[in-house]
Amino acid sequence: MANEIMNLKLYQFPKQLKKMIAALLISLTFGVLIGLGFLYYTTSYSTKGAIERYNGSQISDEFDFAENYPKPVSEIFITTHNHIIAFTLIFTVVCSIFYFSSLINNGLKTFLIIEPFVSIIISFGSLWLIRFVNSNFVYLMAVSSTIIYISFFFMVCLILIEIFFKRS
Repeated sequence: MANEIMNLKLYQFPKQLKKMIAALLISLTFGVLIGLGFLYYTTSYSTKGAIERYNGSQISDEFDFAENYPKPVSEIFITTHNHIIAFTLIFTVVCSIFYFSSLINNGLKTFLIIEPFVSIIISFGSLWLIRFVNSNFVYLMAVSSTIIYISFFFMVCLILIEIFFKRS
């Protein structure tokens, strides 16, 4: 019985379950896009903007005011705590659904199911490294974050394609 369930493919799911999964993924995607919008608003998707967000603005003279102040440890704790938990839960849901996809198998599927969890730790660990070790860790954060989002959108697209277009 358990083996039959584990071998079931998305296109074989009941219509109601497929509709619920589609609604869930569209809702999650909307939330992720809002997060990306906030990231653009706060950093302009630039390495300079990300460094300034965590390390604070450079002040040229004593009469200049910093637009961003260095993030205190308490704020980095709460940011990393919230994001690691939220992203882990998001990817647990998406990867669990993606497991049942029939569009990709073997190595690429395994990579897509495991990789986001690695990049979550690298991306949000990089915040600490940027703030307290060296600002060049922003490049590590940029690469790992890009991989997270590519993985998310790729898996969601494949799941939705299979749900809506693949027939038995």
